[in-house]
Amino acid sequence: MAKRGKRYQEAQKLVVNDSYSPQEAVALTKKLATAKFDETIELHVRLGVDSRHADQQVRGSVVLPHGTGKSVSVLVFAQGTAADAAREAGAEYVGGAELAEKIQNENWFDFDVVVASPDMMGVVGRLGRVLGPKGLMPNPKAGTVTPDVAQAINDLKAGKVEYRLDKSNIIHSVIGKASFTEEQLVENYTTLIDAIIKSKPAAAKGQYIRSITMTSSMGPGLRINN
Repeated sequence: MAKRGKRYQEAQKLVVNDSYSPQEAVALTKKLATAKFDETIELHVRLGVDSRHADQQVRGSVVLPHGTGKSVSVLVFAQGTAADAAREAGAEYVGGAELAEKIQNENWFDFDVVVASPDMMGVVGRLGRVLGPKGLMPNPKAGTVTPDVAQAINDLKAGKVEYRLDKSNIIHSVIGKASFTEEQLVENYTTLIDAIIKSKPAAAKGQYIRSITMTSSMGPGLRINN
């Protein structure tokens, strides 16, 4: 295991409890975010499900009330009036097959999220092998395959986050920046956790939320009471 830097080791000394309330965790995480940039505040939620089973998948999206603090670059696959609506809504890139070719041939990924109108999924579907591993494949459950591309763009720009299980049955998500107020971070935290709870699969047995850890980009993780 790589040796942690001196700043991290000093921060770790301030983590004196085994677990914290969400409010305590937010306050301490902000205190420990001492890097020279505005650190991102992350949440890592371990669930008591098995992602290998289709009926135990947990995936969805939610608009955080105070956004993520990050500007989002959106690529939209659309044509006709939907393409016009996407441009008006502020999408950075709008197009069809030519954008798909650029991604495939040039390994081009100058965007954070991909949105597609349903009639473009024939074009987008061919990109599954490229977009899938990067978590960029549009999906109806995440609201990124939709006839209302303008609404999807507005939500993304307002701070919509997608959450999904990784292979270790953990959801990783951003809930804001260290510069946010404690109240803003707590509200974003609560909104995300509530959405994950509502997404509980019927097939899930036993304890659903196993652990919640909050951390800043460069700081140690804090276990949250749940």
